[in-house]
Amino acid sequence: MLKITNLQKTFNPGTVNAKVALSGLDLTLNDGDFVTVIGGNGAGKSTMLNAIAGVWRPDYGTIEVDGIDVTNMPEHKRAKFLGRVFQDPMKGTSPDMEIAENLSIAARRGTKRRLVWGIKKAEREQYKELLATLELGLETRLSSKVGLLSGGQRQAVTLLMATLRKPKILLLDEHTAALDPKTAAKVLEITNKLVTENHLTTLMITHNMHDAIAYGNRLIMMHEGRVIVDVAGEAKKKLTIDQLLELFETASGSQFANDKVMLSK
Repeated sequence: MLKITNLQKTFNPGTVNAKVALSGLDLTLNDGDFVTVIGGNGAGKSTMLNAIAGVWRPDYGTIEVDGIDVTNMPEHKRAKFLGRVFQDPMKGTSPDMEIAENLSIAARRGTKRRLVWGIKKAEREQYKELLATLELGLETRLSSKVGLLSGGQRQAVTLLMATLRKPKILLLDEHTAALDPKTAAKVLEITNKLVTENHLTTLMITHNMHDAIAYGNRLIMMHEGRVIVDVAGEAKKKLTIDQLLELFETASGSQFANDKVMLSK
């Protein structure tokens, strides 16, 4: 479903501020893979997601989605088959619009728009059913403005919007990092349910080592713009945090240095 080959990207090349963000990144995801991504600051995690989403073009290398080369495809054209949830709960939704209106926009992603009634009765019933699965009481608040929701509720709605059209790839960029632990756990529970039930190919960046091991069928660790640890299946299930750190140190030749991640041990 996703194939990244020798992806390279340097920001501000030829200047004193030059930063190599990706240095020959190779990564292949099969259909339905749920991959957690962990790494230190500047490892290239978010840069990789931005490359897949088309925020910028790489200096070298290719990106293929479901067999189609999208390396030079504009961001807006990729949006119809990608879903993304950001770290900031304020992104991904329109705060001044109702929950139902936000979901309606997401349901029409990649389709032609016509002058018809915005949201039909059948659609409202569908949205109620979807919201009920979140178990947050939002099914009775279809007309509420999204800007009035809590951070966790908003991320849950954003997740629904990102998965409503069953994207080929779902990108989660530390989408629980700004939430309190209890709310983050609930959003992760919802995430796992949506990804599993819809068989979505997913990349989830997290700073929490426990979550990186607990969720998904595969874990990758990035360092200096490339993947240095890749664990899947039974090996991932049996993995401990100490073993993960040992794998990193063996592969990189240095100790893992990220306060945010280390605090999550």
